Amino acid sequence: MTPAERLLDLVIALTHTEHRMTKADVRATVNGYSQASNDDAFERMFERDKVTLRELGIPLVTLTDDAHGDDIGYRIDLDGYDLPRVDLSPAEIGVLSVAAQVWDGAHLDLPARRALTKLRAVSPAASGELSGHVLRIPPPSATFDPLLSAIASRAVVTFGYRGATSSAPAQRRVEPWQLVVRDGAWYVLGHDLVRDAERMFRLTRITGAVKVGARGGATHPRVTGTGGGLGATSRASGSIGRTVGDDGAADVARVAVRPERAGEVRLRALAATPGEAAWSGWDVLELAVGNADDLAGLLAGHTDAVVVLEPPHLREAVVTRLRAAAGLATVGTATTGTETDPVSEPATDPATGDIQSSAPTTGEAGRG
Repeated sequence: MTPAERLLDLVIALTHTEHRMTKADVRATVNGYSQASNDDAFERMFERDKVTLRELGIPLVTLTDDAHGDDIGYRIDLDGYDLPRVDLSPAEIGVLSVAAQVWDGAHLDLPARRALTKLRAVSPAASGELSGHVLRIPPPSATFDPLLSAIASRAVVTFGYRGATSSAPAQRRVEPWQLVVRDGAWYVLGHDLVRDAERMFRLTRITGAVKVGARGGATHPRVTGTGGGLGATSRASGSIGRTVGDDGAADVARVAVRPERAGEVRLRALAATPGEAAWSGWDVLELAVGNADDLAGLLAGHTDAVVVLEPPHLREAVVTRLRAAAGLATVGTATTGTETDPVSEPATDPATGDIQSSAPTTGEAGRG
C-alpha cells in the first residue's frame, strides 16, 4: 500500500470514529499500518502521517481519557474539516480558467482541467472579459515545482545560476516571493541573500537542481506593490522594460478600473483595493509600469473602463493615444460623406489637459 492510500484510509477512519482512536486501534484497523515490522517502525510511520495531515490543513485533534491521562486517542474535528459551499462569481471563474492555463503541457494540466470542469458544473459561466483570454506563456520547467513549494513554505532556495554576461554559473541563495512571466519567460522574484537585494532570476538560466531549505527559513517579507526586483533586473539586462523612475524609486502605476471590466489589465495587477471617494465602486489596481509605451497602449485600449490615477507621465501617454484615436474618428466621419454626427474630441480639463469623460462625476462614481 502506498503512503497516499494509507493516509486516505486513516482520514476515513478518524472521521467516522464515534469518539477517538488510540494508536493500538489505528495499528489494528487501518490498512497499511500492519506493514510496520515492529513498534518503533509503527511509531515513526504514524508520527509522519500525523504531521502530513496537519500540513494539509486537516484538523487532527488529540484526546485523553478522563480516568487515564496516558490513554491518548485521535480523531478529526468534523466542524473544522467540512468546507463551506463554494460560490464563485463569473469573474472568479474567469480568473481560475486563465490561471489553469499555466499548467498547459505540465504535470498538473489534467488535474487543473478536471477541477475547472467540476467548478463550472456548479457555478455560472466565466465573465466575457476573461472567458476568451489566452495566456501566451511557456510551460513550467523542472525548477518550477520546487520554487513554488519554497514560496508556499517560506523556505530559502539554493541554485546555480548563469547570468546573461557570465559564462560559468554562480551559486545563489534566494528567499523566493513570486513566480512571474516577463517577455515570454518564467522568472522567480525574491530577495538575493548573496547580494542582499531584491532580484529576479530567469528559470532557464538556473543550472542543476533547486535545493529547498527548511520551512519558515525565509525572513525578508516582500513589500507589496513596490515592483522591486523587476527594476533591478531591467537595469542589468535592459530586456524587461523600464520599471524604475529617474529618481530611483519604483515606477508603479495606480489605475481605477470598473467592476468586472478590463480583464487583461487585472491580470497584471500587483495589488488591488476598493476605490474610495470619487472612485467608490471602482477597483484601484497597482501595476508595474515596465515599458511605459506598451502599458499606455494597453490601458488606452480599454477606454472608459480604465482611468490612470498616477504616475503623470503614464496618464499623459494614455491621454495622447485617446486624443489621436478621437482625431482619427473625426477625420473618418468627415470623409465618408454620410449624415452621421462627427465624433468630437473628448472634453479635457483646461488646467491639466486630462480627458474628463472617463472620470465619474460627483454622485455618479462607478456609473459615469
